[in-house]
Amino acid sequence: MALSRSAKTIGRGAAAVAAVVSLTVTGVGWTMVRSLESSIAEDSSLSFHGDGEDGAVDILLVGSDTRTDAQGNPLSEEDLQLLRTGDEATDNTDTILLVRIPNDGSSATVLSIPRDTYINNPDLGPTKINGVYGQSKNQVLVDGGIGDDPEEMTVNDAGEEIIDDSKADDDLRREAISAGRQTLVDSVQDLTGVQVDHYAEIGLLGFVLLTDAVGGVEVCLNEPVDEPLSGANFPAGPQTISGSDALSFVRQRHDLPAGDLDRIVRQQVYMSQLASRILSTGTLTDPGKLQALNSAVSRSLVIDQNWDVIDFAVQLQNISGDDVSFETIPVTAIDATGAYGESVVTVDKNEVHRFVAGFGGVDAAAAASEEAKAAGLDVDPGQVTVDVVNATWMDGLADDVQQALTGGGYVPGELLSEPESATTSQVFAASATSDEAEQVSEALGGLPIQSDFSLPPGAVRVVIAEDYTGPRASMGAEGEQAGAEGEAPEGENPDWVQASGSELPPEIAERPKFDATQNVPCVN
Repeated sequence: MALSRSAKTIGRGAAAVAAVVSLTVTGVGWTMVRSLESSIAEDSSLSFHGDGEDGAVDILLVGSDTRTDAQGNPLSEEDLQLLRTGDEATDNTDTILLVRIPNDGSSATVLSIPRDTYINNPDLGPTKINGVYGQSKNQVLVDGGIGDDPEEMTVNDAGEEIIDDSKADDDLRREAISAGRQTLVDSVQDLTGVQVDHYAEIGLLGFVLLTDAVGGVEVCLNEPVDEPLSGANFPAGPQTISGSDALSFVRQRHDLPAGDLDRIVRQQVYMSQLASRILSTGTLTDPGKLQALNSAVSRSLVIDQNWDVIDFAVQLQNISGDDVSFETIPVTAIDATGAYGESVVTVDKNEVHRFVAGFGGVDAAAAASEEAKAAGLDVDPGQVTVDVVNATWMDGLADDVQQALTGGGYVPGELLSEPESATTSQVFAASATSDEAEQVSEALGGLPIQSDFSLPPGAVRVVIAEDYTGPRASMGAEGEQAGAEGEAPEGENPDWVQASGSELPPEIAERPKFDATQNVPCVN
């Protein structure tokens, strides 16, 4: 079967999405041959309407440990044997990725979130982010009368309580699953500070089927591996993996120097090489491989109902492997202890917000300038440089306030720390009646303005004292400190973390960086 030119064009865009979303990868391979009867499963309760309002399209890509297919049907014995995982139930989302794509479709960044990242959910309390899906799902089942009977509740080898949702009717089961997905979306949005525009979820079977569809992917290990818990048994050096070996490769986290962070790097290597294979001519022009990709997706992928995958693929048709990069959110410790004695990964949420904001999105100054013109303001924020002085002993306060101003388009100036130099927060400018000073004062909640003749035109200095109650970058839209109740200020350890863990050594803090080309880095 020959592909038409238009099909190949959309196919390359589809493969671009595959490179971008990688695990969902060929989710868009479905668009290559529109006459296929199979289609991608959709969750009709997940409805997003942002579509890049912040300058980037943000896709939450989730790898689930589910033992069901995309339609919710239990996997066959043959499938379970292929996975080497058995039929033990689990609802964890052990692969959590945020894919940021600027609206111009010029690049994509895949941001990994460690499975054990410790958050404080307003409804669930302190918990690992990979558990919010299952906990929220269970709550809906319990509210619906499922789980009260001990026979409906099991505890897996990891000590997790799992409710047998097969006893629930279809409507309750769908409601529970959707609740789990929505809680995960909300948690990722709170952690990263961005609005999720689309959702894609792929089960364990998808890893295996996608890898086999492209004939395996090439990886490289620094050392030989033999770890029975995951089934990982590989020699050192470059090698091609496929089938259940690919699943073992991305699932291993025991006996690795950096634990889950090393597993994340493996997942990124896998995704980059899978994307590279899909972008290759050998895949795009092979009807058999395309058919296998489509079959894999129809069995294992679920997306939100508003995602027009075909249009999305066309927007990305010019993207190439070296335009797709892989990163991991910054963490503060990988061996911290949670509220219940569990091992967790801790993060500084303010730092995560700043890190994520650096990939994609609009130029804040340019956007603010346009908004200023449209609103008839006298001053273009992009022409005002603001220094911020921290007159308190609170670490990071000046940076926090400056980030809020930068988000409004103002040009960041110097950050100064002068504890106890002032008792009242104020704005300084060459003239106390200048438009620049008045506009900055208004942006920060109406601070008093003073003259400082040493400041040049277009420059403003803000002094933040103990009385400051205005905007900060770490504050939500309602003016409340970002994060759930109990969130600690930047740099402090929340009281729901028993121990903060040791400082990350350089070899762990500095993660390998690579893109979706055919250059395979050797990893742990």
